[in-house]
Amino acid sequence: MSQYSNTTPKGCDSPSVTMEKGRYRMRAPAAPPDSPRNPLKQPVSGRPRGRNIGGVSSLMAALVVLLALSCLASFGFAYYLFTTRWDARNNLRNPADDNVQVVPFDSFQRSSRESHPSEKFLSYLPHSGLHNQRIALENAIVLGALTNRTVLVPPIRLGSKPLRYVRSDSLRRDLSTSGKTGLRHCSQIRSQFLPPECFDYFDYTHISPAWLFDLSALNGFPPLIYLDDFSSSSILDLAMPDIYTLRDLTAYHHRFIDTTHNSSSKYNESIYIPDLAQYPHRLLEIGTLFGSSRLGLRDTGNRMLRTRVRRCMDFSDPQLANTADAIAKAIGGRYLGAHVRLGDGSFKSNGQVVLRQVWWKLVHEILQFNLSEASHVEQTFRVFPTPMSVEPVANIASWNDSRPLFGFSTGNLRCRGHRHISSHLLRLNTPLFISTDMKNAASDPSFSGFLRTFPCVFFLSDFAVHLQRLERLRNGYDGTPMMPFLLPLLDAMIVGRAWVVAGTDGSTFSQFIHDVLWTKNHGKDIVERG
Repeated sequence: MSQYSNTTPKGCDSPSVTMEKGRYRMRAPAAPPDSPRNPLKQPVSGRPRGRNIGGVSSLMAALVVLLALSCLASFGFAYYLFTTRWDARNNLRNPADDNVQVVPFDSFQRSSRESHPSEKFLSYLPHSGLHNQRIALENAIVLGALTNRTVLVPPIRLGSKPLRYVRSDSLRRDLSTSGKTGLRHCSQIRSQFLPPECFDYFDYTHISPAWLFDLSALNGFPPLIYLDDFSSSSILDLAMPDIYTLRDLTAYHHRFIDTTHNSSSKYNESIYIPDLAQYPHRLLEIGTLFGSSRLGLRDTGNRMLRTRVRRCMDFSDPQLANTADAIAKAIGGRYLGAHVRLGDGSFKSNGQVVLRQVWWKLVHEILQFNLSEASHVEQTFRVFPTPMSVEPVANIASWNDSRPLFGFSTGNLRCRGHRHISSHLLRLNTPLFISTDMKNAASDPSFSGFLRTFPCVFFLSDFAVHLQRLERLRNGYDGTPMMPFLLPLLDAMIVGRAWVVAGTDGSTFSQFIHDVLWTKNHGKDIVERG
């Protein structure tokens, strides 16, 4: 008999406790005499016997069933939340939503227009920022008129994530997947936690050019079809032999000219527009059309056509125009304007150079401080850390008025600085509105030199009351608030209403302000380029 004999009374089901060299040991109850022992599991001397396998199996089965039921219940609850997740918006309704104004998007109803079998079409691929898209639209309209083709006009992409230029085949694919089809629910989410498909939903939006520009002055020549996506052939249902694709391999591959003696070293290939007009294909797909010199026009009539199109390219939405007029009036009517681009590319890396050039345009060229006086002002107010070598001045919208520019009133606005009292500095009290792509520009150290020089500097952020009228705008395309996308446009419109403007050299935005916005607001001819 083993020294560890079972001391539990016969028939007792509880385990027993015995001593082993000063240790307590738990022992399982003895098996009934008529119970067969498991031949696969013999007790080991000095160790407790294991539980019955049948009991373990039953317990495991019960756990599996319980886990399965829990999974099914969790899945059902998650499915219910998923299918009803947007219904909660009705319970979170913002009273301000009742005053929402929807910006129209579908400017062209596909069902209302049937093309004639002889009608020919032209499409193009937009890319990059707003003004490159605007120039491409302008070139497409002119080219459509010169080739007698209806222009398929894609929407304009606004926001912080523009599509960069790539070869036309790749760009066409990028554009085709850049829409927000099936993502409208993202605009209804009020939580700060967004599902993955909505991460960049509010970073960009699409608007119809018909809303932004007033192209009615063209009187339907050439005809325009406004698309709700970037697909050119889907609405036409054309066979491949009816489509000719002009592929580009670089951003400056094709140039379109109206005379045979019009060469340019900037472009790889020149295409004679009268030859292009003879292409028999119903749809002519062109790649990029950005660039002011993309169309090399020498014919007087063709240049007049381009001028006519270019005059339609100012921002003409009434709500934007009324807001810009109200802010211009609040500043005092006549003021200096400056467009300072610092947020991207070479403008960002050469920020100090950009700031210096604009400052010198304002002080030396516009307010007419001579070189010695301007240098003295720069040093006195510590405008820049190191002295500046004066560069040739460009991008200044000139004016012809016998009245002196300086001494304008700021209306009811308070200047953020103390006005100069020295007679030779009084010109610097002239109100100055600065348009820039820098956020929080009023507190940005980059502009501290401007603030010390000009006590009456204003930024768009100073006119929060006037901006309230734009807060209710929602895009009919994707439901996004429009104001963040419209502020750069409004910024440019206010500068375009200034008495005189100093811009950033090399910026298409500054060029647009000079060539179109400022000239139209002052009754001058549109500046021709290209």
